[in-house]
Amino acid sequence: MEIAKNIYLVGPMGTGKTTIGKQLAKKLEIEFYDSDYEIEARTGVDIAHIFDVEGEVGFREREKKVIAELTALEGIVMATGGGAVLDEENRALLAEHGFVVYLKSSVDHLLERTRYDTKRPLLQTANPREKLEELIATRDPLYESIANCVIETGGRSIRGVSRKITNKILAAMFSRLMGKI
Repeated sequence: MEIAKNIYLVGPMGTGKTTIGKQLAKKLEIEFYDSDYEIEARTGVDIAHIFDVEGEVGFREREKKVIAELTALEGIVMATGGGAVLDEENRALLAEHGFVVYLKSSVDHLLERTRYDTKRPLLQTANPREKLEELIATRDPLYESIANCVIETGGRSIRGVSRKITNKILAAMFSRLMGKI
């Protein structure tokens, strides 16, 4: 069994994938990518605008292309958009090409972190709590299905989560190496 060459962070919006990913990449001295940022950089507009013009379907097509390109790289940390796991091919690419970390948080924590963020199109609704609960109910099994580890981020520091991820990766590498001896 080959040791993963990349680290992918999955989970709902507001769990800290981008912030933690940047810290982790800095600590490991490797490149960091955020799939949502890559889409914005390539289109020149924000995600909310893409949703307005192309709808969620158009955005998901763009996301699929970016994830395919980024998973072809080696030696990176990538934060994915919260819905990237909805696509079966995205899930397969993430699971096949990297160590997948599911960053998980309570709905209360996610609401706290996203309450003033107007750039999250799926939360621009009369009842953000209900929407988050619905998204988590749909996506949680998908995150779980590809995760090499699950880490709760609510109430933890960025450094603490980064350290926990590093320890999980080291443990997985050691376990794989011991299996080869």
